[in-house]
Amino acid sequence: MLLLDSQEIHLWLCFVDELHEHQLLQRYRLLLTQQELQTEQRYHFPKDRHRYLVTRALVRTVLSRYAPVTPQQWTFASNAHGKPAIANREPLAQGITFNVSHTQGLIVIGVCRRAALGVDVENLRTRRALLDAADVVFSSEEALAIARLPTALQHERFFQYWTLKEAYLKACGTGMSVPLTQFGFEFLPQDRVRLSLHVSLPQDASRWRFWQFKPSPDHLLSVCAEHGGSCASEFVFRKTIPLGADELLRFTPVLTSQ
Repeated sequence: MLLLDSQEIHLWLCFVDELHEHQLLQRYRLLLTQQELQTEQRYHFPKDRHRYLVTRALVRTVLSRYAPVTPQQWTFASNAHGKPAIANREPLAQGITFNVSHTQGLIVIGVCRRAALGVDVENLRTRRALLDAADVVFSSEEALAIARLPTALQHERFFQYWTLKEAYLKACGTGMSVPLTQFGFEFLPQDRVRLSLHVSLPQDASRWRFWQFKPSPDHLLSVCAEHGGSCASEFVFRKTIPLGADELLRFTPVLTSQ
């Protein structure tokens, strides 16, 4: 098992398009529950079935690196907004917080101990920025900030905002029950960012910390974690193949709220 220091956030990267070996995929299916296997078959497109299968195998194999629970034995429960959490009663398992995100070509699972955590990743090359809808999905200040940028910079800034918002909502565990226009981010000098919340929201913005990384030229990853929790700002990145090899990686944040 791996040690997970209380000051660390571990991020596991799986480049899903690299995994097509038939025997390996069959081994993944042996890790899944019957319900997960049925969910896999409900996806219409093969690429979506493939991504779902690898995602579930990734979650189960990664979590087994931190607690004496086999991949097949992990159980999960969801809150009222659908955010999953570990349901196993094993003491080491109960201390783990995790969150998952995927986009074309990449699946990410973040893991830490006893702190709320949210991750979101997007593919900047294949996703289209909905610039015409910026005033609907962003605060008025964010939409105006995008409009003021040169056209060539608007696409990436859109997804910088978007992934930060998604990571925040996932860390809060509220899903889309919080309107996207009711909170926003301000980009500051020296690659820093600041969260602001509408007065109608009960939370304290200082509770949260944010980071953005570029794990590949095409991908943008945002992370949100509790400032008052045990998680701090030490990141450990691993590129992994479930049931296969791991490789330690190093990335410097391109943006932070520290």
